[in-house]
Amino acid sequence: MRQVAIYGKGGIGKSTTTQNLTAGLGEMGKKIMIVGCDPKADSTRLLLGGLAQKTVLDTLREEGEDIELDLIMREGFSGINCVESGGPEPGVGCAGRGIITSIGMLESLGAYERDLDYVFYDVLGDVVCGGFAMPIREGKAQEIYIVASGEMMALYAANNIAKGVQKYANTGGCRIGGIICNSRKVDGERGLLDAFAKELGSQLIHFVPRDNMVQRAEIHKKTVIEFDPTANQAEEYRQLAKAIDGNDMFVVPKPMSTERLEEILMEHGIMDI
Repeated sequence: MRQVAIYGKGGIGKSTTTQNLTAGLGEMGKKIMIVGCDPKADSTRLLLGGLAQKTVLDTLREEGEDIELDLIMREGFSGINCVESGGPEPGVGCAGRGIITSIGMLESLGAYERDLDYVFYDVLGDVVCGGFAMPIREGKAQEIYIVASGEMMALYAANNIAKGVQKYANTGGCRIGGIICNSRKVDGERGLLDAFAKELGSQLIHFVPRDNMVQRAEIHKKTVIEFDPTANQAEEYRQLAKAIDGNDMFVVPKPMSTERLEEILMEHGIMDI
């Protein structure tokens, strides 16, 4: 069983990418569980047809700790098992605690003992908080993929996430498997992301082009592969799924200094000198 965490700057498209990617893996016959680790609980909605399932934390608050697995897990598109960690009540507590509680509950209920090929963690892009770093800090996820774009702040965030992976690589055993570019149509974007990934010692595992088909599918509460399996964008997500399924390049990243990152941005015309 491969345990994979998807990180990236907030708003970069982690959840959309993760759901479309796993739809591609599901289409390949892979057995998958997704654990949504964002308090917004929107990591599985496209796989569930927009169904807002009850989160682990909400269930524990309402039902107590004596619960069954089917109360917190729903089956979505292509048989993908969907779980949402949720978060504390607004203004109370640390949202990262939901991840810790959720994974502990899933372990106690035997969710990881199922016949799974993959477990995906869709994580809010803040590894500074201990809760959000939990999948990499405690070895819950061995493979880390960072979703980024050619935008400056997306790359700053990706570099910071690489620092977190480097910090916990020895204790948690995590490794970066690659950078996923979720394109924003920035000039020179592919070359920039390729250079950025190589500087980290990793790879640009796939360049996902920007396509309004993604938004059309989301309006219909579906992944692109379910909404229009013949679309070009559906094929892009299939290629991403195949790239991750066949990936054998896992490294301890070499994060760069802010100065070096800005040099790369300037080399590719993203920042004015």
